[in-house]
Amino acid sequence: MKNNRPTIDGFVPRRARSQLGDLHSMQPTARTDLNERPLHSGDGYGQKVGEARRNQSIGRSDIDDSLRQIDTLVGAGQANRRGRQKLGKPLKSRSRVKRFIKWFGLLILLIGLILGGYVGTKFLSAGTNIFKGSVFDIIKTQPLKQDSNGRSNFLILGTSEDDPGHGGAYLTDSMMVLSIDQANKNAYMFSVPRDLYVQYGMACNSGYSGKINEYFNCVSSDYKSPAAEQKRLTETQAFVGKIFGLDIQYGIHVNNTVIKQAVDAVGGVDVNIQGSNGDPGVLDRNFDWRCNYKCYFVKYTNGVHHLDGEHALFLSMARGDVAPTYGLSNSNFDREINQQKIILALKQKAITTGTLANIGKITSLIDALGNNLRTNVQTSEIRTLAGLASDIKPSDIHTISFESANGSVVKTGNYNGQSIVMPSAGMYDYREIRSFVAQSLSANPVVRENAKIVVLNGSSVTGAGQTLADKLTSNKFTVSTVANAPQGKYSNIEIYTLDSSKTATLAALKSLYPNATIKTSTPPLAVASDTAFVIVVGSANQ
Repeated sequence: MKNNRPTIDGFVPRRARSQLGDLHSMQPTARTDLNERPLHSGDGYGQKVGEARRNQSIGRSDIDDSLRQIDTLVGAGQANRRGRQKLGKPLKSRSRVKRFIKWFGLLILLIGLILGGYVGTKFLSAGTNIFKGSVFDIIKTQPLKQDSNGRSNFLILGTSEDDPGHGGAYLTDSMMVLSIDQANKNAYMFSVPRDLYVQYGMACNSGYSGKINEYFNCVSSDYKSPAAEQKRLTETQAFVGKIFGLDIQYGIHVNNTVIKQAVDAVGGVDVNIQGSNGDPGVLDRNFDWRCNYKCYFVKYTNGVHHLDGEHALFLSMARGDVAPTYGLSNSNFDREINQQKIILALKQKAITTGTLANIGKITSLIDALGNNLRTNVQTSEIRTLAGLASDIKPSDIHTISFESANGSVVKTGNYNGQSIVMPSAGMYDYREIRSFVAQSLSANPVVRENAKIVVLNGSSVTGAGQTLADKLTSNKFTVSTVANAPQGKYSNIEIYTLDSSKTATLAALKSLYPNATIKTSTPPLAVASDTAFVIVVGSANQ
């Protein structure tokens, strides 16, 4: 039979004689069940549902009892629903998953807090030893101090007092200057020749003059007082800075252990080792007594080698002073090059994701630095320094050598029976060294190229050549010679290009003299072989 009863979507019409809250069964409900429910009236007369009431009214007890039965029916419905959920077990399974995720997340958070606290404690402990200022200043990001050229300069000193039995353990046999440009994100580094002969300005073990590696120890022999350590750093910074024409704002003192432990902490470093003067590799047997000469601590072919801390340390110390040896014919200069390579490799490895994500490597690195490094870098400057270490690309880190293609500004010699390094210009004459350092660190490409320019006066106006030379000098060009040109007729400004590799200088000259005549022919006067440009002031300037 067709059911014409109206329906509403989502609802099932209640069957006849069913009660609100009853569970609908597919089987019909017997009337006898309903008739057994009593109905109470105000006079206590009890009747069953469905009976006709004879002159009776509904009393208060009927209303109260009906309300209680609603609560009972609702409770029973909830119990029945819970029973059905229990039979299918979907909610219990979902509940377990939720609880597992919750507690697993809390466990991960707890582990993170423990590890973070551990690393934080390590850093706070190490920071007290390493940096100046409160360790709580680590939350600050204070810019580094800068010189007049906008560069921050660090003097890095290495001693061997942690190596038992090492002669001259407090001499700074490793000396390096690191110069950082915060704005342009680049860095330059050069090694200070440890044998550079200097005047101390005070009495030291070797007298009032001697090798520069003695100065640090000469300032103070108190190696237990933090104040004495800071004094040594500050005064050595000023002393080295004066020689090389630099304002050095920071000092860092490390020992041998920091190299070994730091390299081991990051899992070793990859270094491109190259023998000098065409040698097939590097050999130095100076350290092999440690294994009774049954092993090699420094023996490598040319190419990239993976070094652990111990082998990186010995390579940084090797200078080929004990036979048999090869690949280190430049002695300290080769050692300084290898030291720079190791530091660059360590820096690159330390900022890799694998290292920064490894708690063991981080804490080992902190231990190595905290126990073996002292500096006057402020705690509030650490975040800036760490950011620069991460931001400066390897291709933007440059090394400076005092032995260049155009000649060396230093040379070796013998003085008072000892091998020394001295300025090529003469003993204690550091002018060429300062000029070379300034040129190398300059952000001005013209200064960096240091192209030598000869200015010739081809006009009849006395002093015209010197006037032009003064203008060039004020614009940071390098004028090597000013002279008169041979008799002849010259255009206003003629620029003879003798070295086409000096592109920045040529571009700057064209900008300064846009109407000049550019020539690649032979200039009217013979000049020195290292001359890059010849500029002739012509008759048009008369």
